[in-house]
Amino acid sequence: MRLGYLALPATIGRHRRVLIAHRHAQRSLRVALGSTGGEGPYAALRREVLRQALAQGRRRGRLRSALAAAGLPQVLGLRLYPQAGGSAELALDRALASLPGAARAAYALLGVEGLDEQAAGDVLTQAGANDPRGAVRTAVAIESDHRLLAAGEFDPCTVQVRPTDLLRRRQRARTGLFTGAAVAVAAVVLAVAAIGGPPEPRRSGGSPGSAAGAQQAIDPAALVRAAPQAWAATARLDFTAWPARGNRAGDRPLLGKALATWANPGPSVQVSATPGTPRTAPSQPPQLLYAGDVDSATVVIFYDGLRLVRYAQARTGGSGAAALDFAQVSDADITTAAAVVVDRGDGNTRFLTAPWVAGSETRDLLQPDKQGVPLHRAADGTTDPVRMPGAGAAAGACGTTWPVLQLRSSSRVVEQHSFLLTDLGDLSPVHLTFTPPPVPGDTARAPREATGPEALDSWAHGACRLGELRGQGVRSVNDWQFARTPLPEGAGSAAWTCDRADTWRGPGRATVQFVPPSAPATAPGTLAGRQTDGSACSRFGRNVLGGVMWRSPAGHWYLLAAGSRDVQSIASSNGVTASVSGSSLAVPAPRDTRATLTAHLKSGATLRPLGGN
Repeated sequence: MRLGYLALPATIGRHRRVLIAHRHAQRSLRVALGSTGGEGPYAALRREVLRQALAQGRRRGRLRSALAAAGLPQVLGLRLYPQAGGSAELALDRALASLPGAARAAYALLGVEGLDEQAAGDVLTQAGANDPRGAVRTAVAIESDHRLLAAGEFDPCTVQVRPTDLLRRRQRARTGLFTGAAVAVAAVVLAVAAIGGPPEPRRSGGSPGSAAGAQQAIDPAALVRAAPQAWAATARLDFTAWPARGNRAGDRPLLGKALATWANPGPSVQVSATPGTPRTAPSQPPQLLYAGDVDSATVVIFYDGLRLVRYAQARTGGSGAAALDFAQVSDADITTAAAVVVDRGDGNTRFLTAPWVAGSETRDLLQPDKQGVPLHRAADGTTDPVRMPGAGAAAGACGTTWPVLQLRSSSRVVEQHSFLLTDLGDLSPVHLTFTPPPVPGDTARAPREATGPEALDSWAHGACRLGELRGQGVRSVNDWQFARTPLPEGAGSAAWTCDRADTWRGPGRATVQFVPPSAPATAPGTLAGRQTDGSACSRFGRNVLGGVMWRSPAGHWYLLAAGSRDVQSIASSNGVTASVSGSSLAVPAPRDTRATLTAHLKSGATLRPLGGN
C-alpha cells in the first residue's frame, strides 16, 4: 500500500491517492496469487502495484481518469487523508512530488523495501518503467532520511476522515445538473448536425477539461475556506489551518476580481514576487485567508499550498492601479505561518496574525534590556501599525530602532512559547532564533527562540545586518554563537557568531561576526567571514572558522581566530606564522596583516574561514 501511494503522482490529491492505492493493491493481490512465475507472490505483488501506479501517472485526459476512477472504493461525503507529519516529512513529500513517477517508485523501493540500487532498477524494469537506471540515480540524489517513509504522512492505511464541505457539495450538485443539461443539449446538436451535414471544424485551443479547471480555479464560490476552529484540532499548524477572515470575506464580486487579476494581471497591475516564486495563475481553487478593508486599501490574501498571493486595490474601488504580490511559503510551521503582512504605508506595517496567536507585543532589537510593548489586534487578527525597521533612516542605514514582533502561541495547540518575527519587506515576516555558545562536555546545541536575555543581547549586534536581506524571500535567521574566547592582555572574552539566513526557496547566506566586550550594545560586530550561497552554519554545515585583526585597549594589534566545537587546531601563514591546539588563536601581528587561516577538525578535514580568507 505504501509503495503504491508513494509512486502515485501528488497532483491527483491525497484523498484519491489513498483510494487508488487501495484499488491497486486489491487488484494486484489477485494477479500475485495467480502468478505461476518463479519470483514468488510478494515480488509479483510489488511489481504489479508499481506497474499500475506508473501507468496511472502516464494517463492523460479527464475521460480516462473518470473511467479509471470507476473502479475505486467508493467513499461518499467524506475525505480521507494520511496522518499529518512534521516539517521533515512535509519537505520530503514535496521533494517527491516534483519527481517523475519512476523516480518516486525508486525512492520507495530504496526506503520502504530496503533494496539496493541494482535490485531497485530490476524491479522498475519489470514494472515497465522508462529509464529505470536514471530513476534510481534521481532517487539516490535526494538528501533525506529513508526512515521518514515509515511516518503516517506516507501511510494510506491509517487515515484521518473529514467531512466534505457542505457548500461545495451543493455547488457540485448544481454543477452536475448543469453539466447533464449541457450534455443533453450537445447530444441534440450533434444529432441535428449529423442529419444536416458534417459539423464545422473544431477550433484549436486548450481542451474543455483544462478550460473548465482554469475557470473553476478563479470561481469565488469554489474558494477553499478552513473551518474557524480547525487550527485547534489539527497537528498541522500552517496556513492550511487559517480560517477566512476580514469584513469582506463574503464579498463575491471582490473575490472574483482578485482571482481574475491573479489569473490575468493587466499592464496596469503592479506585480512583485520574492526570488524564485512563480507568478503563474492558480491551477485549482486556492484557500482564502483574508479579505477586508485596511486603512486606505482593500486587501485579499490567498494561499495555494505553495504561495501567498496578496491582491490590493484602492479602498474607494476606483480606477487606480491594483497590486499583486507573490511570496513562496512552502513548508511553513507554527512560527513561520504565524503572521502575514496585510498592508504597508507611511513607514508602518499592519500584520494579520494566525488564529493560534494568543498574545502580541513589539520590542526593539537595538534595546535588548527594554521590555516589549503590548500590540493591539482587532477581532479579525489584524494588528495596529508597527514601525518598519529602518523607516526614516538614510538609505543603507540601520536607524536607531529595529522593531520586531514578539508573539505568543496559544496553549490550546502547544505549550505556550514566545517567538520573534521581523519585517524584511516580504509578505511573510522572518523568524529569528538563537543558538547559545557551546558548553564543555555538552552535545551540539539546537536553535531556540530568541526571546531570552542572552539571545537579545547577541541579536542587538546582528540586527542592523538584517537590512541586507530585505526582499530576498528569507524564511528564518539563526544567530549562532559558536565560540567565546578570552582576549589577550586580560581584555575579557569575545563572542563569535554566525548568522544563518535560510530562504523559502532553499539557498542560504551566512555572516560571521566578532563582538568584543568593549563593543557598544547596538553596534554591529566586526565582519569575520561571509558566504552568500551555501550550507555554512546550518545543520548541513556545522563547522565554521572566523578570523579578525583586533586592537587591544593598550593599542597593540593581534590576529584572532576562533572555530566551532569540532575544531582541534588552528594555523596561520602569509605574514604571521603560528599554530595552536584548540579552537582559538591569538598572536601579535602587524596592523595590516592579511594572514591565511586554516583549521583541522576532529575528522581530519581542513576548514577555512568563509569567503576564503
